[in-house]
Amino acid sequence: MSNQIRNSVKAIIEQAGRVLLIRKRGNQGDYFVFPGGGQDKFETMADALRRECQEEIGVDVIVRDLRFVREYVSRNHEFADSDPTTHQVEFYFSCDLPEGSRPVNGPSMDRDQLSVEWIAIEEIASLPVYPRSLRGERFSPSKIYCGDIN
Repeated sequence: MSNQIRNSVKAIIEQAGRVLLIRKRGNQGDYFVFPGGGQDKFETMADALRRECQEEIGVDVIVRDLRFVREYVSRNHEFADSDPTTHQVEFYFSCDLPEGSRPVNGPSMDRDQLSVEWIAIEEIASLPVYPRSLRGERFSPSKIYCGDIN
């Protein structure tokens, strides 16, 4: 069992009533996540988020304010049987796209990544979007630290 806790940074990119998400393929079907990923040692969160977005959506995003922090301890959630050892702290930032940019599958996308999609915010509650517990809050929880949620 690993003693490592992984920092991850995520981009919340909203435009015209839509949010940019990555569609991934899992064992139980397709699901959506925010662009972003793991922070490397000696890399600032903003630098990590720009790098991850460049890899996954092909855009060097403009990183804005921290919106919320989510902790994820896998053994406490529905995927515990298939992933019992993950402990991740995710930092969600508001981000903007540079003028004229068009997000697409990037050059180093995640292994299970299928596509980059704009999803209408009113559709989020009915889709398998993670973190699941924030779907109804339009990704603007009432507190910054949301605890161990999925």
